[in-house]
Amino acid sequence: MFEARMQLRGLRPLKPLFLLVALAFAQSAPAADPALVRKSLARISNTSQEPNYRQPWLPGLTMSSSGTGWVVSKDRILTNAHVVSNARFLTLEKENDPKKYIAEVEHIAHDCDLAVLKVQDPAFFKGTIPLDLGGIPEIETEVSVYGYPIGGDRLSVTRGVVSRVDFRPYAHSGIDSHLTIQIDAAINPGNSGGPVLQKGQVVGVAFQGFSGDVAQNVGYMIPTPVIRRFLTDISDGHYDRYMDLSIATFNTLNPAMRKGLGLPEDDKGVLVSSVASAGVCSGYVKPGDVILAVDALSVASDGTVELEGERVQMAEVAERKFRGDSIQMHLLRDRQIVDVTVPLPQAWPFPMQANQFDVNPTYVLFGGLLFQPLSRNLLSSVQFQNLRLNYFFEAFVPKEIYNEHPEVIVLSNILADPINTYLGEFKESIVEEVNGTPIRTLKDLADSFEKKSEFYVIKFIGNGRPLVLERSTVEAARERIRSRYGVQSELCLDATSR
Repeated sequence: MFEARMQLRGLRPLKPLFLLVALAFAQSAPAADPALVRKSLARISNTSQEPNYRQPWLPGLTMSSSGTGWVVSKDRILTNAHVVSNARFLTLEKENDPKKYIAEVEHIAHDCDLAVLKVQDPAFFKGTIPLDLGGIPEIETEVSVYGYPIGGDRLSVTRGVVSRVDFRPYAHSGIDSHLTIQIDAAINPGNSGGPVLQKGQVVGVAFQGFSGDVAQNVGYMIPTPVIRRFLTDISDGHYDRYMDLSIATFNTLNPAMRKGLGLPEDDKGVLVSSVASAGVCSGYVKPGDVILAVDALSVASDGTVELEGERVQMAEVAERKFRGDSIQMHLLRDRQIVDVTVPLPQAWPFPMQANQFDVNPTYVLFGGLLFQPLSRNLLSSVQFQNLRLNYFFEAFVPKEIYNEHPEVIVLSNILADPINTYLGEFKESIVEEVNGTPIRTLKDLADSFEKKSEFYVIKFIGNGRPLVLERSTVEAARERIRSRYGVQSELCLDATSR
């Protein structure tokens, strides 16, 4: 399912209804002159604080970084999400203006790496214009990249040629893939968030590239269809994220396979191989169904549809949708035609496999035992040796581990104390139950420890014997452990209170 989600990403230009809403953020005269463009750019300085997953009760490292933003409406700045992630203090600077303007993040979309900033002082926008959004540039045409890359404090402009329009993973989230445009202009740290212009219109936002030891002169920008979708999504004051069909499909290119499924030789339809029980298609689409069309667009045997003159992945139809919309599916089920309407009530509900930002690490500390939910952030911070944790992480979606463990609770560390001296064998194990109660979430664990009991019997997946703690000794050691290790709080269940 993880691979399927990677494939079910992408976007093309939005329908006119969406475009009208999005353009409210980008009204201006076309082909703005270069002088006005330069005045409408900003150097963003971010003082950020990383979360501390090894000692989650303590703050993480404070860091400084910079990027670029540009005026997207009369009083808002657009940039990359990774430029302003984990921000504690943001300032903006304009060319030929010595003042530093304080800003704050108003909306942020980590799945498509975009953010909108609000500036405290409206004087920042004096002499600026909202930059106009253009379309997708043609291959082999020239574009200009504006930004404040490393190597200087003044505005930099580089030029390059559009070399590819493709789907690629967005490095910021680690799992999401969308439409990207590859260019051969230099895109370096600090360029992120800067506009890429063609004929005075923004055709993309610079956001990532390969290091020189991997590929030379390969940079990527987020194209305007993705920008417009983000602006449309936040127009109601809240970002709802991308919709995802959460299904996996096989192509039906093999003639024998088509014959066995009862399909004519018309090169249409893809076979559904799995449907995630937590996804929007559950209960509407079944494994073994053949998808013949989505929203009246015929699906080819390789899983593509023809949309606005181009062959694109079928899932792009869903990516154009917003929370509360629906998608029509024309299916062949057991050799019978079936039409279903799939509602899209929410995005994929389990973000464990994506990088998380702007949130606190959640944890429970009990008797010096540190319990945390498994996540990409935790795995990247703590070098676990237990291969079971890697399996649970990778198989969380394809094996639907989330049905039994919406959160996979791990004994991630042990703060050494006499009451836990002989418990090292349980470190890096996954909690299964406490005193006979199944543990599905971190809150379940916290509730189990809150219940008055003489002993706490903790069972772990794959361990032959349980870990046993006596409540009286835990209570006696509490202040000793807190003082010794500088523990400010023994639990955090609210990841958003950052």
